[in-house]
Amino acid sequence: MKRILVGDIGGTKTRLALAEGEGAAVALTEVREYPSPHYATLEAVLEEYMTQVDSPVEGIALGVAGPVARQRAQVTNLPWVVEGAVLRQHFGVECVLLNDLEAVAWGLPALNGDELFSLQEGVSGEGNRAVIAAGTGLGEAGIHWDGTRFYPFATEGGHTSFSPRTERELALWRFLQARHGHVSWERVVSGMALPELHEFLRAYEHSSPPLWLQAALAEGSVGAVLAQAAVEATDPLCVELMHWFVCLYGAEAGNLALKVMSRGGVYVGGGIAPKILPLLRQPGFLESFVDKGRMRPLLEAMPVQVIVTDRVALYGLALAARSPRIC
Repeated sequence: MKRILVGDIGGTKTRLALAEGEGAAVALTEVREYPSPHYATLEAVLEEYMTQVDSPVEGIALGVAGPVARQRAQVTNLPWVVEGAVLRQHFGVECVLLNDLEAVAWGLPALNGDELFSLQEGVSGEGNRAVIAAGTGLGEAGIHWDGTRFYPFATEGGHTSFSPRTERELALWRFLQARHGHVSWERVVSGMALPELHEFLRAYEHSSPPLWLQAALAEGSVGAVLAQAAVEATDPLCVELMHWFVCLYGAEAGNLALKVMSRGGVYVGGGIAPKILPLLRQPGFLESFVDKGRMRPLLEAMPVQVIVTDRVALYGLALAARSPRIC
């Protein structure tokens, strides 16, 4: 039974833990978080963690928010380059790199009932699965079912082109295109998208934020403040904003579900979903998810579940590190 250092590397925070277990069981200890932008390199975070826990490990498995090729990754929303060979030489143990959403996909078998919330029961059955996760950015992954086993695979689907569905969304596209050129789904469904969505909607609705909200936005995380105001219904425009955000999230989840043909289920992960679960439970998410014309019955038959634990990627890294398909 190996003890593996596992790490979920994100643009906002890096979560590290020690993992042990057998089969689909994963036991995590020494789970700690570090603010990613405060460190110049990933090696600095790992060194600090190892010093703090002072426990030997037999391997390292990391999920990186960005494309991984030949065990090398440039973190999408951080100036970090992560190389498995460099980490192996630096720390003296084997190191495996996965895309962070691929790690989430690997972690699904380790989840228990309390770590999932069902939005749509669908028709239970075997088939491909899909994972979509809005956090700092927007991650997407698929899981191929060959009739015997599941094979998780990474995508960069969050960077595909955003497609407006309404006049307001077309105006949003023009607003973002003027600033960024290419407008991806990550530009509208992610934590980093929320400030610009809020700015656009205020201008579109000719509305100014109340003084208390201005003060809260100046002092705290903009996305968290906007989401809290919506969940607590303390500002009407924030309620409208987050309802729109949830509808956009559902629309892209439906796009992914069709591309992967995820009859086995769609899993909504990331840091945002558990915080806005009351909003996801409202009709907007699922209505946008199934609103695909002739494909509506197909999408209505797909189970949709929200992952409400922040440890699924860590579970997945531990399971992937045990797999001969990875190591």
